Amino acid sequence: MSNDKRDVLEVLKFELNFLEQGGYGRSVRTPWKLTSTFQDSPSCINFNSSEETHPCNECLLNDLVPAEAQAEQVPCHHIPLNQVGQTVHSMERQNTQAELEDSLKLWLRTSIVRIEQERSKQAAGVFDGRPLPSETLGKH
Repeated sequence: MSNDKRDVLEVLKFELNFLEQGGYGRSVRTPWKLTSTFQDSPSCINFNSSEETHPCNECLLNDLVPAEAQAEQVPCHHIPLNQVGQTVHSMERQNTQAELEDSLKLWLRTSIVRIEQERSKQAAGVFDGRPLPSETLGKH
């Protein structure tokens, strides 16, 4: 588990907004340089960092990476985006940028709704369809 203190829900919402505003388009300053999904967005723990960079395992996105992909060079590129297991890594090699972005948007929207529903259930004192024990409710 990462030690990133940011709220995953807010980061995913911000990423969706960034993507919908054309965030991964070519930079005006460096149009020759390809942009990297997650790494070139404010969602990345190292975005615009002129200081010492943080290892990926400190980023909350790393909590969404399957265990078998944790050691990859860019772990967040291995987050499954759909039921067939496509990832940013695989889609960059097999799909267009538009297809990748469409899949990423769908994954972000689905993840945001899932987290909001889970939090709503927790706030209502229900977890997995069962009421939470009363001693657990005070810890939220």
